[in-house]
Amino acid sequence: MKNVQKQQPSLLLLIVLVGFPQISESIFTPILPALSRAMHVTAGHSQLTMSWYFIAFALGVLLWGQFADAYGRRPAMLGGLAIYLLGNLGLLLSPSFSWLLGARLVQAFGASAGSVVTQTIMRESFTGIRGAQVFARVSAALALSPALGPLIGGAVQTHFGYRNVFSVLVMLAVACLLYAGTRLPETRPATVRVASWAQQRQVVGRLIRDPGVWVYGLLISGINGLLFSYYAEAPFIFETHFGFSAVAYGSLGLLLAAASLGGALLVNWLVTFWAPTTVARNGLWLSVAAAGGLVVAATFHQLVGMLIGIFLVFLGLNITLPNALNRALIGYEAVMGSASGWFSLAYYLAVSALTYLMSWLHHGSITTLPWYMFGVTLVMALAYGWLGYHQAHH
Repeated sequence: MKNVQKQQPSLLLLIVLVGFPQISESIFTPILPALSRAMHVTAGHSQLTMSWYFIAFALGVLLWGQFADAYGRRPAMLGGLAIYLLGNLGLLLSPSFSWLLGARLVQAFGASAGSVVTQTIMRESFTGIRGAQVFARVSAALALSPALGPLIGGAVQTHFGYRNVFSVLVMLAVACLLYAGTRLPETRPATVRVASWAQQRQVVGRLIRDPGVWVYGLLISGINGLLFSYYAEAPFIFETHFGFSAVAYGSLGLLLAAASLGGALLVNWLVTFWAPTTVARNGLWLSVAAAGGLVVAATFHQLVGMLIGIFLVFLGLNITLPNALNRALIGYEAVMGSASGWFSLAYYLAVSALTYLMSWLHHGSITTLPWYMFGVTLVMALAYGWLGYHQAHH
């Protein structure tokens, strides 16, 4: 009998499983103004549907990783998808905003399995050149998946109403559950064991004392926090202020996808001339300069200038991100599973806090997001500069 642990999942299945959590997050963004009106809540309250998502997502990343080690990758993924489906049904049936927020937490907790378990499966199933090819293709799809959410959400809201966005999420959950249920093999090696609490505590203590972990965590959470702060605030800028339709606003997701893909291509070219740390530092300062230009464009209500500024901010951030992801946990190879789980928990909670802060700062001005981007990118650039100085002198 063939050993099922040696089977490899298809590339398409991996792309679907790693992409649906991001689509689930960003599909909300074009419906926020309509949700605010329908639920009789403020814009800031409607934006909580974005920030709260990452609270449950952060906990899920840690817990599903432990579950996958203890019981297998397939049960963890199918369990996560089942909970994700329940959360989406809760969104569809929600009679109030409080109910909707609770369903959003359930949805995010289930969706987080798609992130942590899929990445684990990829590392176990593909190595060497084939592994590099698979990760490159999945990463390219991951760059595009957040852009699909606003496009889908905007089109569905325009033609069928905002509540049918939740119907689409239910159908997505059913499709993913059926696809994974029939095609996902078990890939967990027999040697995998769950780390004891004493071992986990040692890893956490080591992470807390590591300045590199703090700075790279700031970069990763800052980049993702700005992305989803944009998704939370942008519909009120482009739909409410500039009069974009939901479909037209949704198409702006392609701008961010272009910045993501462009950043990846630039990194591959620039590392032939500069060290990766130099590339990352210059990417951050590009984002700081672009955010400053974005503030000026917003002050004078220049739409084209704002679009260019947003593209350049995220281009710079996506030049920085690969180096941050690659170097964040160097030296933790022997305890990578535990270190990655706790590190992910921390930075997803930070993403939630940054997205919540954007909703708290919201007061209807189109300059709030540009100033926020400028402040966060400046802090990130200064912190990264400090880390380089610290490592050079210690």
